[in-house]
Amino acid sequence: MSQGEVAKILSSVDNVKHKAILMIVYSAGLRVGEVVKLKPEDIDNPRMLIHIRGAKGRKDRYTMLSETALEFLRQYWKENRPQKWLFPGQNKERYITTRTVEKIFTNARDAAKILKPVTVHSLRHSFATHLLETGTDLRYIQEILGHKSSKTTEIYTHVSTKDIGRIKSPLDSLNLTKGGDK
Repeated sequence: MSQGEVAKILSSVDNVKHKAILMIVYSAGLRVGEVVKLKPEDIDNPRMLIHIRGAKGRKDRYTMLSETALEFLRQYWKENRPQKWLFPGQNKERYITTRTVEKIFTNARDAAKILKPVTVHSLRHSFATHLLETGTDLRYIQEILGHKSSKTTEIYTHVSTKDIGRIKSPLDSLNLTKGGDK
């Protein structure tokens, strides 16, 4: 998704908890199974980091905490004061289900009138692609996403329209006056 499409999706959500969930997924490149299992103590706002525990491959890692996402988390925190889980389900002893988060995303996508067949996981892909487009080194993206192999991260090096627009055609450097000599 483009940054504009992500913004439309996030802007279409009114529920503070739902908006905070989707913002955290996009702003930190989380898997849906990671965001649902966050605990309040996993948010390290002094260092602006999120601690992901027992991620894929049972590994722990840190990812970034966005200033904007933190603002929404603070608003959510004031209204809800979650205890065990940052995003509890209806039963406060259990975390919100991945299926519920997927439904939140689908509703937001539909409200934003995004017709592409995107899922909540597309926010993670968009995060990585947008970092790459702004010049973030692939090795940092690999670490943030928790990829064991750089090959997994390399899927984000697909050619984007933004990158194509920056390439100059060799025709533009030709001297097309009589004789063609420069």
